[in-house]
Amino acid sequence: MGDFDFLVGAGDVVSRRLVERHVGSDKWDEFLGTTVAHRFFDGARSFDEMRCPTRGFSGSTRILDPASGLWSIYWMHSRGILELPPVVGRFVDGVGTFYADDTDEGRPIRCRFIWSRITPTSCRWEQAFSTDGERTWETNWIMEFARTG
Repeated sequence: MGDFDFLVGAGDVVSRRLVERHVGSDKWDEFLGTTVAHRFFDGARSFDEMRCPTRGFSGSTRILDPASGLWSIYWMHSRGILELPPVVGRFVDGVGTFYADDTDEGRPIRCRFIWSRITPTSCRWEQAFSTDGERTWETNWIMEFARTG
């Protein structure tokens, strides 16, 4: 069984993204989407297409390194862009935590994804950025998934 098998199937997604990052904003933009997820190679690969029609994008993919047990999550979207670097991490006690060094709006950041609240019919994903070496985090995107099929 693969770590991301909880996503396999069809689902609805409610996304909330922070309107402005790095300014202490508490204004969120909410939009709906759908997802269809598949597993490959005995769960070592996971792909889901998340469609957000009101925002005009879709995409995502995950790859497991069986030797280390670490997943690499790349954000690939319908505009043909594979965004690098991937966030890398693993699941411990039912929570997946993944990190990467990146830039946002021209500044260096530490990026964190958390997969949590995993049940047979739902889960939560959130993205947060740190600009101070992980002393503080600003969550800027939250997605709530609900299985529909």
